[in-house]
Amino acid sequence: MTDTPTLTDRDALTRFRARARATTDGPALFLHEIAADDLQDRLALVKRSFTAPAVVTPFPEVWAERLPGATVVPDDEVLALTPGAHDLVLHSLALHWADDPVGQIIQARRALKNDGLFMATAFGGRTLSELRAVLGEAEIEVTGGLSPRVAPMADIRDLGALLQRGGMTLPVADSFAMTVRYRTALHLMRDLRAMGETNALAQRHRHPTRPAVIRRAAELYAAHYADDEGYVPATFEFVALTGWSPDASQPQPLRPGSAQARLADALGADETPLKD
Repeated sequence: MTDTPTLTDRDALTRFRARARATTDGPALFLHEIAADDLQDRLALVKRSFTAPAVVTPFPEVWAERLPGATVVPDDEVLALTPGAHDLVLHSLALHWADDPVGQIIQARRALKNDGLFMATAFGGRTLSELRAVLGEAEIEVTGGLSPRVAPMADIRDLGALLQRGGMTLPVADSFAMTVRYRTALHLMRDLRAMGETNALAQRHRHPTRPAVIRRAAELYAAHYADDEGYVPATFEFVALTGWSPDASQPQPLRPGSAQARLADALGADETPLKD
């Protein structure tokens, strides 16, 4: 048994989120708003009433009026959720900072009653792909090296697999992407700071990034990605995860070989045996 690798400097992440809240214009929470809207839209499609919901989020103000009466807890390593107390747990846009995302899902499952619903929105692997590319290129050019700068984000297949590893049944994962246009890469970086999404990786360099790296990254961003109006795009991919805590009432897969009818008959097709 090995310890879970430390991905995130939680003290730094807490400071960055507090700094975002303290910005003059307030935190830039539009991505959290989009994630919350998407979760609510998906929840509206579920033909069930929930009486004991819980929300895991780094910005509880986003959910203050969205789910009245919900238990709202931060995305700490140990979630402050009571086992078996909830029929719904929402995990909103925080899994990319978790050292153990499977552990987060397991804790959510344990907090659910039997046949309770878990839903999450997480950043997918295409998020900030442009920024990753130009920061890496700029740092290599200026310093001759490369350091971790953007939190790793899994693709939809890997995130979907987390549901099964976390013990959820009937797992579903899908994704959507949005593109935000900025005047320059520096405006994007300023927005990320106001979101509390600056570099909190445990293995990051602890000294400030050289201004020459930032300037070169902005130049490369404009050169590679600017549109006809001079704006640069930033891609954000959202992966939506849905699963249920196990219960005997849920549909169960049939035992292999237990089918009572032939697929060819159901399709009205001729069956051609394979050669030995």
